Amino acid sequence: MTTDTLSTKDKILQAAAEIAKEVGPVHLSLDAVARRAGLSKGGLLYTFPTKAKLLEALVEQHVSEFDESLRREEAARNHGPNSVVLACIAVYRAEFVCNEPEPSGILAAIANDPGFLEPIRRYNKQLLQRMRDNAEDPTLAMMVFLTIEGLRSLKLFEMGLLSKAEQIAAIDRLKNLFEPADPEMADVPVPA
Repeated sequence: MTTDTLSTKDKILQAAAEIAKEVGPVHLSLDAVARRAGLSKGGLLYTFPTKAKLLEALVEQHVSEFDESLRREEAARNHGPNSVVLACIAVYRAEFVCNEPEPSGILAAIANDPGFLEPIRRYNKQLLQRMRDNAEDPTLAMMVFLTIEGLRSLKLFEMGLLSKAEQIAAIDRLKNLFEPADPEMADVPVPA
């Protein structure tokens, strides 16, 4: 979707995420977001009356986008056994291999108000339960969840403890615990 076809709300959210990435979450200002989105500050405030509402929307957008990707992957696996676990692995691996940055809007929201973690907590609690309910081995599903969340945290906080190849190897090993080797995944290059 190009910037021309984005709704006002989407333009604002995109601008806010970009600015948070560039200048850091603490320095995110409504004036800067309005300028980047090509709106007046009044136009921005009509959609998001406060910075807190804008940051809350960034968190909700992140959760929603992840859930949409996860459900598409799950459906591609016909909602069979382990489909939620395998979908979670596939979505994370795709984001990671494509070198998608962690959403800076999430960090901006957390920096502004740790209470914005609540939608993520609720979603993760539900996701973990879905993974357990759908898995042939619920404990192994929990271990996959914890590994992926750990890798996400390392990336979000730019810890740099593992190379990209090591992280992808861990993700692929998780996948192999739930299904035989996938020839399509073997074609995806592992960055160094």
